[in-house]
Amino acid sequence: MRRDLNSDRLKHVLHELGRRSRGPGRIYLTGGATALLREWRNKTKGLDISFGPEPEGIFEAIRDVKEDLDVNVELAAPSDFLPELPGWRERSEFVLRAGEIDVFHYDFASQALAKIERGHLRDRDDVRSMLAEGLVDPELLRKLFAQVRKDLVRYPAIDPDALEAKLDAVLAEDSK
Repeated sequence: MRRDLNSDRLKHVLHELGRRSRGPGRIYLTGGATALLREWRNKTKGLDISFGPEPEGIFEAIRDVKEDLDVNVELAAPSDFLPELPGWRERSEFVLRAGEIDVFHYDFASQALAKIERGHLRDRDDVRSMLAEGLVDPELLRKLFAQVRKDLVRYPAIDPDALEAKLDAVLAEDSK
């Protein structure tokens, strides 16, 4: 079992990934890393990331950083579980620059919808934090869901009606 990350350790890991990779690119943070840097949690089990464009040498950097810093790094993004929401890149929030790599929070609307679909307690708490801080606009989230609803056919484990009901419930709770 690898060591948990706190905010300082997470930033160190990101800077090491930037230092050890060999070219420019982008890293998108999701899940616990976002929650940690936004101060919704004080630790997380690992670093969930995706790329675009992929920095040259990033996989070797991940391999080495995992071992050298005793950290869990996984490739994961909301788009692994749901259709990509239109405009997600433009809505992604810049975090820091690490070497030639720009680090962003993956679009909060995409993260929120993926967390609503999963439905874990910690995920619901993260979505409440996103809504409370104004990082996710409820009407935009509904609109984006409507735009990708038809694409959910590619995700047979997801019932579009059930996801819409979960979305409605979370947003109704937030409006109280």
